[in-house]
Amino acid sequence: MMMPVDLRAQPLAAAEPLSDEEVVERVRAGDTALFEVLMRRHNQGLFRTVRAILRNEAEAEDAMQQTYVAAFTHLGQFTGDAKFSTWLSRIGINEALGRLRQGRRQVGPEEAEDLETRMPTPEDGAANRELGALLEQTIDCLPTSYRQVFMMRLVEGRDTAETAAILGLAEGNVKQRLHRARAMVQQAMEERVGAVAGGVFPFHASRCDRVVAAVMARLAAT
Repeated sequence: MMMPVDLRAQPLAAAEPLSDEEVVERVRAGDTALFEVLMRRHNQGLFRTVRAILRNEAEAEDAMQQTYVAAFTHLGQFTGDAKFSTWLSRIGINEALGRLRQGRRQVGPEEAEDLETRMPTPEDGAANRELGALLEQTIDCLPTSYRQVFMMRLVEGRDTAETAAILGLAEGNVKQRLHRARAMVQQAMEERVGAVAGGVFPFHASRCDRVVAAVMARLAAT
């Protein structure tokens, strides 16, 4: 005799999350509130994409809002040939570049180059100190023969001839060791930076909530 199955005791399988394409279809069908799902999924990536162009967090946040409004307005143009994140990022890049061009027109062509630079801030100083400490650690890890050449040539600024005379090496050997030392430092720095790169320019929950609320309010007003 088959025993009855107590369904309450059985673990319920978690429902698979909707794909971006499925969410888009439901938003098109009138479930506009689901657009929030798309925003929360892609806020971090979109923020980093537009901030890389604008280099200003407040401006990047504003550009994000406009990007989402444009994406919602033209959602019917999303064909699915590319990923939704790709389509959205292209809209964001166009928005950011448009703002950059507009800013350059406002300051005039003679000042356009100045937009590529900015005054250093206390945060820049802290970042430079951290980078300097990371570089020191990397240099310390070099083999002695390479570390000596790297320090004399690039840190102290001695020329090849003087470095060769101090170390009792041929100038060709100094050049070879410097080339090798640079390559070793670059590789080590790339590995160390790569280990933490995923955490830079974070899009915190409070900012995520603020952008989502602002966009949804703008959409509701249209």
